Amino acid sequence: MKNSVLAVLCLLGTMSAYSAVAAESASAAASNTKANAALSATPALSSDAAPTNVATSEVKMEQRQLLLADVASYTATGDVEKLKVALAAAIDAGVTGNELRDGLEQLYAYCGFPRSLTALGVLLQLVNERNAAGNPVNMGREATPLPADANFHTMGTEVQTRIAGGPVKGPLFDFSPNIDRYLKDHLFGAIFSSDLLSDTDREVLTVAALASLPAPSQLRSHIGISLNVGWTPEQLQVLAKHLETLLGRAAGADVPKALSEVVASRAK
Repeated sequence: MKNSVLAVLCLLGTMSAYSAVAAESASAAASNTKANAALSATPALSSDAAPTNVATSEVKMEQRQLLLADVASYTATGDVEKLKVALAAAIDAGVTGNELRDGLEQLYAYCGFPRSLTALGVLLQLVNERNAAGNPVNMGREATPLPADANFHTMGTEVQTRIAGGPVKGPLFDFSPNIDRYLKDHLFGAIFSSDLLSDTDREVLTVAALASLPAPSQLRSHIGISLNVGWTPEQLQVLAKHLETLLGRAAGADVPKALSEVVASRAK
């Protein structure tokens, strides 16, 4: 637990980050007025290993996953007006408030604290507005509590190894042991320990966010991880077309390009 707390403090420790949060929060507050009317790095992971824990699934993506992709995409781009609409659509489709909160907390690792905090503020405002109007948001269940002696480093290492298809290591992590520890302890340990979202849900959020930034190297890694946790190439093509509709041809094209590279590397 001490290592996890230190990781968070290191990540939060600059005044510039706080300034960015304050600026975005002010911008979000102004933009949310318009939205009410309208409403209506991480480093690349090794992902070329053979898939593990692969589940069979149909060639389509469920509405739930596409709505999560919308939320992740607009969080990454900082479009708070469209984000509020996307969050409302996800809630109306049955995604719970706690699931959305969990996803937005995860996205800090890929989009940064300013984007994540802004998005959480948009969700909070939407929840408060609906509650005040007598149409309360279904928050759903809380995550299953962890044992008091939970070791986030051990848990995170196991999760990272499982979804990446093997141990994650390399020159970058030798150069920066701290970032390796932060990934294991906080992202894959503390955040991924929540059982509110499945591995497939989490990878949809991640792929959509990385494609929207964009972050090509990390996107390629998470395309591989998506295949490892159960998504098929055909389903990822569906996601790519969906992102193209949201963001334009260039952003949507990054997903099939990365997919082709990963599939080709695994065929060798």
